[in-house]
Amino acid sequence: MDKFQKPLVEDLYKEELEILLKNDKYNKPQNWKLSPQAIRDFILGNDNLNIKKKFYGDDSLVERSIITLASNRGLMLIGEPGTAKTMLSELLSAGISGISTNTIQGTAGINEDNIKYSWNYATLFANGPIDKALIASPIYIGMRDGIITRFEEITRCALEVQDSLISILSDKLLNIPEQNKILFASNGFNIVATANTRDRGVNDMSSALKRRFNFEIVEPIKDKKIEGEIISSQCESLFEISNIDMKIDDDVIDILSTTFNELRSGVSEENSRIEPLSSVMSTAEAVSVYYQSALHSYYYDDNKKINMKTLTSNLVGSVVKENKEDIDKLKHYFNNSVKIKAQKYGKLWNDFFESRKLL
Repeated sequence: MDKFQKPLVEDLYKEELEILLKNDKYNKPQNWKLSPQAIRDFILGNDNLNIKKKFYGDDSLVERSIITLASNRGLMLIGEPGTAKTMLSELLSAGISGISTNTIQGTAGINEDNIKYSWNYATLFANGPIDKALIASPIYIGMRDGIITRFEEITRCALEVQDSLISILSDKLLNIPEQNKILFASNGFNIVATANTRDRGVNDMSSALKRRFNFEIVEPIKDKKIEGEIISSQCESLFEISNIDMKIDDDVIDILSTTFNELRSGVSEENSRIEPLSSVMSTAEAVSVYYQSALHSYYYDDNKKINMKTLTSNLVGSVVKENKEDIDKLKHYFNNSVKIKAQKYGKLWNDFFESRKLL
């Protein structure tokens, strides 16, 4: 695992999953690795078993998502980019099936073969449509093995490609006419799909397909304290994975979580209005800004302390992704809200305010 940039969820939390399995005395659906109660503990934490919390948000959303996957309906997680939809789908898959990699990544290039199955044409022409010639898709594998299939960014796919899921979700079977057979879904199979609200209008889902899913909205974090905890815990994990000897600076975390929270909500702590940005000021972006700033300090600065100029430079990189005009809004934020905090709190806030000269 040490050589991988992004360890699998089931590997990263292997010890926790083993503890939960050992102590799992609850009822579980057929072919599930863990019970709904144990999966809830895996995602939301259990102090008695030393299981840490991994998803910060609406606890009831997690419970509803687990119950949906125990039913005959698929689960659709929608929300702004960077709200941990993918992470939640990975955690759910790891807890239910023990594997999180059975995934389709939705793009404009996905076709129906990627959803159902395709063929190795050399083997097909030589031997006909035998099993060895068939290339199983993640949906096929999920149905055959009774495991969760993740479908990321489903609305990036063309409408006709999306609609190939309708019969699979409705009838729980897949026709394979070349072999004159039907693949019936094994117990444990279901689909967790994700979609960004920013992608609405790209390839809107048909009403028929929507009816096969239960929709859950994953909201952005609204509490800056919780957001700070997420930034800290995720960056600590990134440091460990990258073998980076850095300690989390709580003061910098406070500045970053406050800044992202205010720019996202459009209201400062001083109750002054902030012009909303076009860019998505998500918690995931905040994690990236802190991590990039920490890496810069680790490799270039002797004291390994994050410099506010570096932090602001990385913040600007996040802000201008979608609209360069957002830089003027960021300047206004610094010249008003950040200036007030610098006068009130001094220290790092003053350094943060001085770094506005980079804008």
